[in-house]
Amino acid sequence: MSQQSKHELSTIDVSLKALFTGYLLVVGLGLCMAFAQILFTHGMADGKFGLSVDDIVYSYYGNREGSRLEMKLQGSMKLMADEATRAEIIKWVRNGSPEDTWNSSIQTLVTANCVRCHGVIPGIPDYRTYEGIKTVTAIDEGATVPTLARVSHIHLFGIAFIFFFIGFIFTKTSGIPDWLKVTAISFPYGFLATDVFSWWATKWIPEFAYLTIISGTGYSIASAFMIFTSLYQM
Repeated sequence: MSQQSKHELSTIDVSLKALFTGYLLVVGLGLCMAFAQILFTHGMADGKFGLSVDDIVYSYYGNREGSRLEMKLQGSMKLMADEATRAEIIKWVRNGSPEDTWNSSIQTLVTANCVRCHGVIPGIPDYRTYEGIKTVTAIDEGATVPTLARVSHIHLFGIAFIFFFIGFIFTKTSGIPDWLKVTAISFPYGFLATDVFSWWATKWIPEFAYLTIISGTGYSIASAFMIFTSLYQM
């Protein structure tokens, strides 16, 4: 057996096969769950299930025709309150979200339906006070710059590590042309950087939403190819 063949996936020690297989299966499942999470958050931004260009635009550029709170109540947060409650809150928002109405009735509705998350989870608006909810009753201008900065650095650091280990395992495959191997390993990093860039660009130019979808699709396909090829050869 040649020195090179000892490092191919088909001939590595069974314990390494178990390690690599377990990692790839769990990461693959994690990527599927990430896609499901996108469908239930960004994918509901326009009030319809399924990811579309409008969902990306509403998430990052915003819907300049209405408030962020109204869009959430008609989209991704639609299931968090019954129709009558949502209608009452939306009516209050459209009337200018006056503080006296907040104190007399709206705060009770919000407390019963929203503060189990909004007021507990860091990084999202705090609905326990009038000042907190007032920040999302203005015209929806999409994701804020601090939010984009926070999410961007988490994605760039975290997902890059996932791609590194997937790519490392894929380097041990055999029978794959060098150009294809290099392309498959490199593409996820390029698409990841482009994906994050497209969020910032869409914040100001909504047409960049198409780039977000292209980038996400690109690194998903490249990752799936490396995962399935590696698993097959083991």
